[in-house]
Amino acid sequence: MATYWTLQEEVVWNEAVKIGYLEGKQEYAMYPAEYIWMMAQMKQRLENYNDKYPIWLWIKKPDMRSASHFKSYTRCVRLTIDLEEENVLVSDFEDWHSVLNNGFNADNEQEYDDFYEGKLKITKEESWERIFELERIQDPLWSGVRDWLQGVTGRIDINKVKKVEHFISRKQVEF
Repeated sequence: MATYWTLQEEVVWNEAVKIGYLEGKQEYAMYPAEYIWMMAQMKQRLENYNDKYPIWLWIKKPDMRSASHFKSYTRCVRLTIDLEEENVLVSDFEDWHSVLNNGFNADNEQEYDDFYEGKLKITKEESWERIFELERIQDPLWSGVRDWLQGVTGRIDINKVKKVEHFISRKQVEF
């Protein structure tokens, strides 16, 4: 058993309380095609996965003061959850952005250049699977410090929720 956190809009949490579980839904998928890819990975890697849209989890407790999680002034909750580790697919948060940006997930600048010059046999999609290789060696000058891990799971029964913290998201910075 391990502890995870998820940030949800309060309306999503209220619905979960009514039905007895929290489950991802297609209408909440911020990146529909990428979520479908992650669901295929979950099906392949998690024995008890139920083919539902993923619920995003954090391995470290997320800071509710961050302005990047929700639209300005959204009523939200941070849930502390205990789950069996075999029901959570953990990946590198930074590397996940290669999937989101439809780009090659390179370990260093030379590999990046080689891929885009057609010198590698690995496909872009195969490189995405590296997000699950949490111990792989990457050039820190290329990839930076890697200390944010995320997880996904298919369903969370309400009895797995150990703490509920309500908050209102901060104002978003507009560019």
